[in-house]
Amino acid sequence: MNHSDFVHLHLHTQYSLLDGACQLETLIAKLKEYRMGACAITDHGNMFGAIEFYDLAMKNGIKPIIGSEVYIAPDSRFEKSSRGIKDASYHLILLAKNETGYKNLIKLVSSGFLEGFYYRPRIDKEILAEYSKGLICTSACLKGEIPHLINTGRIDQARKVVDEYKSIFGKENFYLEIQDNLIPDQNKVNEEIVKIARDMDIGLVATNDVHYVEKDHARAHEVLLCIQTQTTMDDPNRMKLQTEEFYFKSKEEMSRSIGTIAPEAIKNTMVIADKCNLELDFKKHHLPNYHVPESYTREGYLRELVDEGLKKRYPEGDTVVKNRVDHELKVIEKFGYPSYFLIAWDF
Repeated sequence: MNHSDFVHLHLHTQYSLLDGACQLETLIAKLKEYRMGACAITDHGNMFGAIEFYDLAMKNGIKPIIGSEVYIAPDSRFEKSSRGIKDASYHLILLAKNETGYKNLIKLVSSGFLEGFYYRPRIDKEILAEYSKGLICTSACLKGEIPHLINTGRIDQARKVVDEYKSIFGKENFYLEIQDNLIPDQNKVNEEIVKIARDMDIGLVATNDVHYVEKDHARAHEVLLCIQTQTTMDDPNRMKLQTEEFYFKSKEEMSRSIGTIAPEAIKNTMVIADKCNLELDFKKHHLPNYHVPESYTREGYLRELVDEGLKKRYPEGDTVVKNRVDHELKVIEKFGYPSYFLIAWDF
């Protein structure tokens, strides 16, 4: 099968809770219809759908790219008192290139919930720099830091932030997003983004911030936002996306719009997809490790506990039982299960 030479790298599934409306089965069907050989999911602040999407995509011959649209604190992730929800964070796209990037993405997302949570699960540039290896970063939507600075006339500051992300990820792993969603502010941002990219030798990438699969799903998505914000469709002040362009567009649709602005932005979706080659092994069992006292191995500690139990139950000894226990312990050790049994004992 000839694959499309464009892939979506900024997309929200149903796991962007009460915001994304791309159901995974429907998404996979659309990917096959458009002959797209890869796709990223970038749910808001989480990776809830990562394994389900990975498994489903692999079974259908599609390369899964695991990512997240993380929330970046304007200052420290520990600063939680000075801003309201609209100013508490910026958006940023992170994509895992490999297992290292996947593990680092897990650490970043977890930190957002455990350390930086303030309205949203937030991280900051300090921890981003610590766990940047194996990740590709893109500048996100109008709620991203760079687009926001451009949109508010702070071009010089936007360029400084571009340098910061370039330093964190390396030039080859940082891209500036351009979108065509018919929002006037987006057109303004696109124009400056292209200038910055060419002046500073940064790659451009075309995205559509996909929130639903079909264009006629826009109204259903609006209902979803009403549920999130506890309002109704007849409220003129309800939260909604500004246009109905946030659907899963074909390569032809993306090329007609963004391809005329920056053709390389379409091609770079494939460049990024080629860089992302995460392999997850679902056949291998990953058991947790039990921390045993110093000077013990897990196998030795389990045997000691079993021997203590034997003495209590069979104070006079029983050769048949002892031989049976030795056999079972050898099987447990052979298959790497001592930690499992120690955890079960300690529960």
